[in-house]
Amino acid sequence: MSDMKHLAILIKDLEDQLVVCMRCGMCQAVCPVFAETGREADVARGKLALLDGLVQEMFKDPKGVNDRLMRCLLCGSCSANCPSGVKVLDIFIKARAILTGYMGLHPLKKAIFRGMLVRPEFFNSLMEWGSKLQGIFVKPVDDLLGTSCGRFFSPLGDRHIKALAPVAFHQMVEPMNSRPGASGLKVGFFVGCVIDKVFPGIGEAVLRTMDHHGVGVFLPEDFACCGIPALSSGDTVAFNKLVRYNLQRFTAQPFDFLITACATCTSTIKKLWPLMAQDLDAETQEQVAAMASKTMDVSQFLVDKLGIRQVETQGDEKKVNLTYHDPCHLKKSLGVAAQPRTLLQANPGYRLVEMLEADRCCGMGGSFNLQHYDISAAIGKRKRENIEQSGCEVVATSCPACMLQITDMLSQAGDRIQVKHAIEIYAESLARK
Repeated sequence: MSDMKHLAILIKDLEDQLVVCMRCGMCQAVCPVFAETGREADVARGKLALLDGLVQEMFKDPKGVNDRLMRCLLCGSCSANCPSGVKVLDIFIKARAILTGYMGLHPLKKAIFRGMLVRPEFFNSLMEWGSKLQGIFVKPVDDLLGTSCGRFFSPLGDRHIKALAPVAFHQMVEPMNSRPGASGLKVGFFVGCVIDKVFPGIGEAVLRTMDHHGVGVFLPEDFACCGIPALSSGDTVAFNKLVRYNLQRFTAQPFDFLITACATCTSTIKKLWPLMAQDLDAETQEQVAAMASKTMDVSQFLVDKLGIRQVETQGDEKKVNLTYHDPCHLKKSLGVAAQPRTLLQANPGYRLVEMLEADRCCGMGGSFNLQHYDISAAIGKRKRENIEQSGCEVVATSCPACMLQITDMLSQAGDRIQVKHAIEIYAESLARK
């Protein structure tokens, strides 16, 4: 009975938000999925029209409604360009939660989210074994990008993946609680799953940078996922457990800012934790609001709080051409675009060359890539073409998930272009000083 009451509240809230949409179709021009499929059902306007009668449709064809909602990258391009200010992502997230609450969660997803993701120690152990055994299933294919492809008849299909790191970040470093140095500031460091298990070098670059600038760091033991994989599938049960788990860890010590090097984690903590906090008790809601208010992307922290600036260099100095891809969750959701570029230009060894459509979605979209790889890859190829045409030797971004997608596309095309995180580029410059 309580579940149905909760669903009714969510539906009422959804209906109140839907009335804002004028069905003008401006979202068509910017939706990367619609650009590939040309289907009205794949654009925000079509999905919003579908949701307008959600109560009736949910009982008639819940699976059909859910399938159409899942054909979305949650990139936020529609919201960022909506003249009416419709909070499309908020609506889609809540609609997925409503449908999952009504239909139930797929057994495989339930096993992953509630059996693994909410149990960080167990999840880490599984991934450690996966790292040791992955050679049985994948083989190296590109030495520069460090990609692998599946052996034999692999469920990976044509993907060129970044294999799990031999040693995860949480295995490299001990929990930290260092004092502020010259900066007088202390940060909590939210690592995120992909950095921890695939790109530990990004985490090392963050710590090296904080140490260089005299910033204290709090890194708790057994840190967990931010919860976005569960929430994007409508699983609010696992999502809420992860929020509470992370709050318990990160409220254990005081710090000035919570920084992340993952655009998706940053956006999730700042935007989606508060959005879904209505399911939590009053004390937890206050903790969520406080944590969200001090969460920042690492480049935003370095530029806006520490004052990192672009370095002026001599014109004849040899430089590596570098381009930058704007993660959707960073630029479109949080408005952070100038700071990563400033960080990149603080390394005198690189020359920033802007690519066409730098802020166009790369097509990753988390689980979207797993469920609709054909569309995801088509969107990714357009990004790859823009990267290649820039004439760069390195492409940087601020999201490890985007790094996975871009690496896949470049590797399949045989491009000899490195993929790095903006903080890695900046940390390289510290060795020069």
